[in-house]
Amino acid sequence: MRARHPSLRRRLLAFLALPMLVLLLLNAVITYRIALAYSNHLHDRNLLDDTQSFARMLQTMPLSGELSPQARFLLEYDPDGHGYFNVDSLHHGILVSNADFSAVAKSRDCVDSTPLLYSAHLNQQKVRLATLCIQSATDPGDRLAVTVGETFDDRRQRAQEILMITIPMMALLMLCVGALVWFGVNHGLRILRPLTRQLAERKRDLAPISNPDVPREILPLIETIDGLFGRLAEMIALQERFVADAAHQLRTPLAGISLHVDRALSATDGKTRTEALEHVRRLNQRTARVSGQLLALTRAQASPAVVETLDLTALVPEWVAMRVPEAIRAGVDLGYQRPDETLRVPGYAPVLQEALDNLIDNALHYAGRGATVTVGIAASGNQVELYVEDDGPGVPEAAMARLGERFYRVAGTQENGTGLGLAIAHEAVEHFRGTIHYQTSVPHGLKVSILLPRLTP
Repeated sequence: MRARHPSLRRRLLAFLALPMLVLLLLNAVITYRIALAYSNHLHDRNLLDDTQSFARMLQTMPLSGELSPQARFLLEYDPDGHGYFNVDSLHHGILVSNADFSAVAKSRDCVDSTPLLYSAHLNQQKVRLATLCIQSATDPGDRLAVTVGETFDDRRQRAQEILMITIPMMALLMLCVGALVWFGVNHGLRILRPLTRQLAERKRDLAPISNPDVPREILPLIETIDGLFGRLAEMIALQERFVADAAHQLRTPLAGISLHVDRALSATDGKTRTEALEHVRRLNQRTARVSGQLLALTRAQASPAVVETLDLTALVPEWVAMRVPEAIRAGVDLGYQRPDETLRVPGYAPVLQEALDNLIDNALHYAGRGATVTVGIAASGNQVELYVEDDGPGVPEAAMARLGERFYRVAGTQENGTGLGLAIAHEAVEHFRGTIHYQTSVPHGLKVSILLPRLTP
């Protein structure tokens, strides 16, 4: 079964749905708090009106320890809870009451006609109380503290009713916002369709696809794709260059091989046949060398997969020792100059070894028999110098600037070569921010130096 790919649309909607749900719950809590505050405000105002009405009623009727049934019904009526009242005389104490207000009533705090509003616990429930001071109707020197209270049940009920009215509206609003988000996400993702169509219509075009119309949010993805296209174009160009170089360099030896094979086949004597086969052998060796050099150049032009810290003082002696037998056969004295300290550089060992091998190859082939070739390492400021120096005939000053060009060979050179050795070294070293320099040795010869950044431990 095909793997199910994650959906960007679903992920965006899920990311937005959870905050919207949290906002809905937060909005419900805030709405309830506001509704409860508004309900408390209205009920407090009504409670003050009831207290003032009760006080006016007491000023028109004498108190005998009991209220009229009409007054008691008016004060105690509470459809969702219970109403409380208390009348406290300064001279005679509590005159009428339907609960024990001794612990909660603020009769002593009442000094003028300004009513007091406060909350307290009465009969094991929280109540809201209002206290108002008036002059006694029967005793001008006495003062009455009139307290009226009610429970919070009706207040909460009113707040809940307001909340239940607003919740459907908030839910409807959230649904509308969700629909707009769905539409917005779908519409926003349509911007990817032209890019997808543009990529689908391409065949071998590896030009960048970024343009001013690309949204800022997907620009990093487009830049990554452009970078991939750039690297792919480089690899294709590298492949095409290899094919062109191979066709250019192998055409002549292959034609020569074909010619001498025909000559050997048509020869009637053994000497002619032997000469033709000897030519075929030399051309075959040249073809193999050219093919190897072309492959090495292609590998050097491709970026190495790994960049490591290389200890040249440990690696270079091993690389030089591997070339000693070849130097003995060529009649060249190959030596190594060791530095006084450990020197480390960034690089990739196989690539850097191939660069050094090509420099040693050139020295062994062109310095001549009896020459001395020295491979050495030295510190040079913030760089490390890896050099190959010989005391051969050297290179003319006019040709020094062209060293390192592909297929370039110094005029008058008798040795067979491909002109790729120094080019391979250049390509390999450039990957590690290195450079190659050439200078004439004293009294004669050539010194080729690879300069690489120095790494400290």
